[in-house]
Amino acid sequence: MKRSRDMEKRSEINSAIEELSLLAIVKPGGNHETANIPTKPFLSLCYMVLQVLDKIGPTMAVLRQDVHQNIKRLEMMHELNPSMNSNLVEILKSEASKGNARKRFSCSKAFLWLTRSLDFSSALLRALEIDPKKNMEQIVQETYDATLSPWHGWISSAAFRVAIKLVPDTQTFMDLLKERDESCDTLKDQMQILVSLLVPFLEDVHCILKVYNLDRIKST
Repeated sequence: MKRSRDMEKRSEINSAIEELSLLAIVKPGGNHETANIPTKPFLSLCYMVLQVLDKIGPTMAVLRQDVHQNIKRLEMMHELNPSMNSNLVEILKSEASKGNARKRFSCSKAFLWLTRSLDFSSALLRALEIDPKKNMEQIVQETYDATLSPWHGWISSAAFRVAIKLVPDTQTFMDLLKERDESCDTLKDQMQILVSLLVPFLEDVHCILKVYNLDRIKST
């Protein structure tokens, strides 16, 4: 409980940095098939993403719902057997061996879509860190086109196009991300740190997804 209260006092950016510090992927001998991605820290990181999406507003409602459902699916799997399911790679391996990995409500697909949501968040923060004065609507659109659009079906894409007009202006969004009394320069530094941690982590995750033939799956 104390840790939860402490996290509430910090910005989502700083909380995400802390979660990422627990998420170094261990690859014995560089082998992604024997990698270890701790389930609980990964899901905690995804909860931070939910909070960032909330600040973007109604535009992210569809994505936010997907993220939340996928987190809950992996949480339920973890709770069934916390010891066995403490490593997400073992969950992927188990579903692949049973032929369930590509089924609609598999944990493997939940992990895939959470990873893509992290791709979106990483690219969004990177764009803001580079140019915090750039139009927010343009940033969100370009980030979506680069990360999620290639994998979305027409329903999700259409919903996004309708909602894009509802994003806050860039300064408002930056203010929402800041801790109390934090300067814009400090926030930019924190965003840079987070992105520098996210990028190599996500590169490794995508390698793992490719090992299990999950990397090219599109939404229906």
